[in-house]
Amino acid sequence: MPFTLATWNINSVRLREPIVLKLLQEEAPDVLCLQECKSPVEKIPTEGFAELGYTHMIARGQKGYNGVAILSRLPMEEVGDQDFAGLGHARHIAGRLENGVTIHNFYVPAGGDVPDRDVNEKFGQKLDYLTDMRDWFRAEKPAKSILVGDLNIAPREDDVWSHKQLLKVVSHTPIEVEHLAETQEAGGWVDITRQDIQEGQLYSWWSYRARDWDAADKGRRLDHIWATADISNAGHSSRILRDARGWEKPSDHAPVFASFDV
Repeated sequence: MPFTLATWNINSVRLREPIVLKLLQEEAPDVLCLQECKSPVEKIPTEGFAELGYTHMIARGQKGYNGVAILSRLPMEEVGDQDFAGLGHARHIAGRLENGVTIHNFYVPAGGDVPDRDVNEKFGQKLDYLTDMRDWFRAEKPAKSILVGDLNIAPREDDVWSHKQLLKVVSHTPIEVEHLAETQEAGGWVDITRQDIQEGQLYSWWSYRARDWDAADKGRRLDHIWATADISNAGHSSRILRDARGWEKPSDHAPVFASFDV
């Protein structure tokens, strides 16, 4: 069963409902995973999504913060969530499609501004969250699974606009990259985006602080699509919809796409 999947940190699903509808209308992924929904589940605006055929939704929500949701045109059953690092945050939800593929949607903590857990509690929480993810995947090896989301780390040198200048900036520090690599290895995850697009600068996030984000192009690839090795060869057609960063009232993230023939 071929299907196309997209992941997008939407930075408030209610505020940005119009561009979610635009994406669903124009790109029509079978499954859309959203992060940073910033809404209780019952207040997510599902009517417009359902009118476009996205009649299935599983989600975890929080008022004003965090929140993850999976919208689907395909039947999907919820298979749970995890509260890594004991934060009590809505940062993970998992669903299973009828073909047996499990989709994990993650929103990893951003980690604050200072990459030192001794002076910045949020950075420590981020590292602990990744450690718990790693340990979970070691204990329960995933199979026939896809992991997507805003992982808040740009691991490769060509995943950021300047490797040298960002080495001490949260999201690209060596300790974060190491933690992410251990998490990836623990689950036997394959980076589908980089399996398809092996070389070159590739970004999914551009700061709101840039006066002209497009011209400055100081981006980072914080949003990821991974698959377990047993289905990684079924992944293809990866792309990042950069144009969405320039839509009206945009998120600072762009949607990342991949298709799977499973």
